[in-house]
Amino acid sequence: MKNSHRNLVVRKLMNENKLHRKNKYLIDQLIPILLLGMTAVSVFTTLAIVWTLGTETTIFFQRVPFAEFFTSREWFPFFKNNPSYGVLPLLCGTLLVTSIAMAVAIPIGLGCAIFLSEYATDTIRKIVKPILEILAGIPAIVYGFFALTFVTPLLKSVISSLQFFNALSPGIVIGIMMIPTIASLSEDALRAVPMALREGSYGMGATKSETTKKIVVPAAFTGVVASVVLAASRAMGETMIVVIAGGATPVFSLDPTQSIQTLTAYIVQVSLGDAVYGTTTYYSMYAVGATLFLFTLGMNLLAQHIARRFKEVY
Repeated sequence: MKNSHRNLVVRKLMNENKLHRKNKYLIDQLIPILLLGMTAVSVFTTLAIVWTLGTETTIFFQRVPFAEFFTSREWFPFFKNNPSYGVLPLLCGTLLVTSIAMAVAIPIGLGCAIFLSEYATDTIRKIVKPILEILAGIPAIVYGFFALTFVTPLLKSVISSLQFFNALSPGIVIGIMMIPTIASLSEDALRAVPMALREGSYGMGATKSETTKKIVVPAAFTGVVASVVLAASRAMGETMIVVIAGGATPVFSLDPTQSIQTLTAYIVQVSLGDAVYGTTTYYSMYAVGATLFLFTLGMNLLAQHIARRFKEVY
């Protein structure tokens, strides 16, 4: 009886183990399929966006010459008589605001990253990091009203020729908004540099600042470039700040004191219903969106090339 009971217990355990292994096998088979499905969703979404932009933009270029769109310096799509569809003023406004933003965000963001990675104590890091995260979590529309009601009057007290709507104020505020992006990603890249490189530099008699400048930052160059490109892409695609504080005047000028209009601001203007569906002005929104898409794509491809060119292996 004891042997029979023991055999039953062993057989039961073997069956349970067999069932358990079968379930694990099924899970191992299902997980790759599930992950593939998630990947397919992102790929399909990207293809759908490209298809939408491509088809609607093609309709626009069937009505407006390609050369006029990229060479004309006048953008008057709402004129009933002789409208002009030269995208250069919108590109100029976008690049002007992005340049101002990067001039603010890059030095401050990299400075924060180097300080947190190389100089700050754990206590200071625990205080500063949450503040940067709070800065990153503020909605863009709040930044927009901050630019309009605080930064613009402050700048106007210094620059008398500054218009109420201008490129300088939203550029500065977008730069402030991009600081956490550059600081956080660059700090991660700097902290990923092996400590052995720092210790070897110290062993050769280098100071902390020399080690940071000549060893740590070059070793983390690819990560720093990635953070800058991501911030620049976000700055170029920023909408609410430039809509609120930048104005809606498409001008081909690099004067930051006057009202401008960016690519994203124009898309918002058309999407609010200022253009009737099916008109050339309506389809110009997609052409402008495709232009913005190509610019950000080009920036990312350039960043990947730079990252591969200067990648450090350690």
